[in-house]
Amino acid sequence: MDHAIRTLLDDVIGGHRMTSEEAVTLFNVHDRQVWEIAQAADQLREERAGDAVSYVRNQNINVTNLCVNACGFCGFCKKPGDTGIYFYDRAAIQEKAAMAHKRGVSEICTVSGLHPDFTAQSYIDVYRWIREAAPDVHLHASNPMEVAYAARRSHITTVEVLNMMKEAGLGSMCGTAAEILVDEVRQKICKDKILTRDWVRIITEAHGLGIRSTATIMYGHCESYPDVVQHLSVLREIQDETSGFTEFVPLSFIHMNTPLFKAGLARAGATGREDLLMVAVGRLFLDNIKNIQVSWVKEGIKLAQLGLIAGANDLGGTMFEESISKGAGATNTDYLDPAEMQRVAEDVGRPLRQRTTLYELM
Repeated sequence: MDHAIRTLLDDVIGGHRMTSEEAVTLFNVHDRQVWEIAQAADQLREERAGDAVSYVRNQNINVTNLCVNACGFCGFCKKPGDTGIYFYDRAAIQEKAAMAHKRGVSEICTVSGLHPDFTAQSYIDVYRWIREAAPDVHLHASNPMEVAYAARRSHITTVEVLNMMKEAGLGSMCGTAAEILVDEVRQKICKDKILTRDWVRIITEAHGLGIRSTATIMYGHCESYPDVVQHLSVLREIQDETSGFTEFVPLSFIHMNTPLFKAGLARAGATGREDLLMVAVGRLFLDNIKNIQVSWVKEGIKLAQLGLIAGANDLGGTMFEESISKGAGATNTDYLDPAEMQRVAEDVGRPLRQRTTLYELM
């Protein structure tokens, strides 16, 4: 047994703020001490977030899959001339929103391709249409990349875009388009996306306007453990400054249909060990983010359940409609019944509780 690991875990439980070097050490554990790390993370989860396993009743509306970017990890977006392109109009969006409302969802989530014709007004219109059809549903939408794109297309500032979105009904923002917040890695996997500094600036602007957001990471492609920890450090610094993140959501790379994997530039996704450690080390390192979500869409329900005893306290959403992971090759991504969530939570001795987007238990 590595006593240095045990000492570190005891120190963190006792209140020590983990350093980047220590976090890299934990990601490099390959033996049974993975379980010790998970156990320490689960102890902190109990102290910080309690026993409840939470979930949100939500529905995705992906407005279009046409996109000007060409991210290497994406199997969802289409280019002009491709088959299978869609772009929903007002009637279709409102029909989907009304259906979500009828299903009793509390959150509608929308992130789409960067359509060549989109401007800031395009996003505003979509948000207003959704609000008209589902007035009391929380709108969780957009991300720093979409905000930057809308600002550029409309020749205005990102703060102006965020203010317009908030006025149109945006309740909270997705912390996606983060991938890995290390520019050398971004250059390999999503060279058309905004730089790390711009992602940080826009998410900080949103928090400053009272628009809270999630925090995400996408791992398991061509990043190193120091890259992962640098990303986590960026998130922790932002949270120190703004307290605007509602949750941390690790997103395991779905590789099958992606250009990055097909070109031999990425590995075949994270291993189960890495999925568990991302949750556990995330809990231990991100001492200022209360909620950690496991993605059943990315990992499957069995591994997601193990995440619940490795530091996570949230199972994410019911989904109802999911296109992005499915496009990359994931299966069974469309809907998770709360009855199945309850079975999984109770099997690890925890109660299931429905929550709002902003983590108020219902």
